[in-house]
Amino acid sequence: MMDKRLLGMVPDSKKFIAGNVACQWISMVANAALVFTLGWLLGQLLEGRPVSSSLPFAGGIALVALVVRWFALRAAARMSHLASRQVKSTLRRALFDKLYTLGASYRQRTSTAQVVQVAVEGVDQLEIYFGSYLPQFFYSLLAPVTLFIFLAPISLMCAVVLLVCVPLIPIAIAAVQTFAKKLLAKYWGKYTSLGDHFLENLQGLTTLKIYQADEARQEEMAQQAEEFRKVTMKVLTMQLNSIVIMDLIAYGGAALGAILALIQLSQGHITPAGCFAIILLSAEFFLPMRLLGSFFHVAMNGMAAAQKIYALLDLEVPAPSAESVEGNPTLECRGVTFSYDGQRPILQGVDLTITPGSLTAVVGESGCGKSTLSALLMGRNRGYGGHITLGGKELSSLSEDSLMAHCTYIGHRSYLFKGTVRDNLLLARPEALDDELWAVLEQVNLAPFLHSEQGLDTKLQEGGSNFSGGQRQRLALARALLHDSPMYIFDEATSNVDVDSENEIMDQIHRLSRTHTVLVISHRLANVAGADVIYAMEGGLVVEHGSHRQLLDQGGLYARLWDQQQELEQFNQEEVPA
Repeated sequence: MMDKRLLGMVPDSKKFIAGNVACQWISMVANAALVFTLGWLLGQLLEGRPVSSSLPFAGGIALVALVVRWFALRAAARMSHLASRQVKSTLRRALFDKLYTLGASYRQRTSTAQVVQVAVEGVDQLEIYFGSYLPQFFYSLLAPVTLFIFLAPISLMCAVVLLVCVPLIPIAIAAVQTFAKKLLAKYWGKYTSLGDHFLENLQGLTTLKIYQADEARQEEMAQQAEEFRKVTMKVLTMQLNSIVIMDLIAYGGAALGAILALIQLSQGHITPAGCFAIILLSAEFFLPMRLLGSFFHVAMNGMAAAQKIYALLDLEVPAPSAESVEGNPTLECRGVTFSYDGQRPILQGVDLTITPGSLTAVVGESGCGKSTLSALLMGRNRGYGGHITLGGKELSSLSEDSLMAHCTYIGHRSYLFKGTVRDNLLLARPEALDDELWAVLEQVNLAPFLHSEQGLDTKLQEGGSNFSGGQRQRLALARALLHDSPMYIFDEATSNVDVDSENEIMDQIHRLSRTHTVLVISHRLANVAGADVIYAMEGGLVVEHGSHRQLLDQGGLYARLWDQQQELEQFNQEEVPA
């Protein structure tokens, strides 16, 4: 069971595999030398010859054989580790490079949970495939031939019988391979499906608790876990049954070799020393192939994982775009349409214009397509209809590097990495000096807090979980300011922060709009009342646009939403005790 494509992906592992096989072969030769030495001593004893003079010589050979065997086995283990390490680093780098090539829109092609499972569990399975199965595969072919050469001069019949019985093990392996391949493919399908749901439920656990939907999700996951348990038990049953068959062949063949050796000894065809050597080495004919059989199921699992890796690596990559934009050009959408599933339209012909140096806002009720539009503008969603142009160039023709250098996105959950404040800020500009870092922190009013902590070396936990929501969002804003791109897109950037942080962030956005192009997507109209142009969306369409005063005078969707929010805010203020 060889996969040429897999071997071609990790060519450097071949030398470690070959080294592993060579070390195992040297260990086997040393073991054979030890057996022949002991057999020679035993023959002298049975013939009544004095062995005292032979003991130093035999002891020296035995000692050398044991030392060689020990070093060879250590070296084989080392080669296995090096092959495994090479495979892990190469395959994970290939997966990362693929995701990087797919770009910001990779989630349209595959799920995050599947990527994690393939890159972690899948690669670990292939680590065993390269580190254990492949070396054992080649060694199990070499060992019987070598032992045949050793034993044929002693008893040709015994050597031939042992050599002929060895292929019965791979025949047994081949017999279950077709069934095992289908079963393991099903196993991995259930495994990735369960992982998808587990990750989704874990990420949304708070939401499930709020709506008391956790019990229903738990029952759903329990059903999926039971299906996974059943297919796992089928895999284990298949493995145990095949192991029993291989054990019968291996130990039965060794027993047959020992019986034939004893028969030939009784008939005087071989010496006691030769009989002793055949009995001890007959097991060595089968043990390598038997061990290969135990690795077979791991290898099959690795092959199933490899198919998942291939599916990810074979995802079609959009043709590379070489177009770029310079300066601060106009962004236009004309008749833009989009659907996630190809059936239910999310955007149904959006028209808008964002002029350089302006503050533009997009508002509307939840589900009208605001965030989908921002994802299209940042290249995270592809496959749109109509035209989105930046400086007259179609957005889909621009290189991702150029688009990311031109536009900076700040969402309501901008990700902060585990590390320090400095580490997170330097993502935006790696060459920035500490003075520049403190400057942007001062702008977002986060510097006083950090001065009371450890400054730029203040530690952040994963996702910035040790910071408050307002502090996380202000740090994300500081990072965006350091990026200093011509255009900024704020997508509900103040939706999960306290009032003070919201006001500070909006003040900074308005200051930023004096020197940069800014697009603000917000559900709270009071935050965008000062925008140059406001686009109101409903049902995937822009139904009206204009300034705040113009839209109120029109008395349409924007005016209705404004009145609703003003009434709600006035009601909340009346409810708050003095």
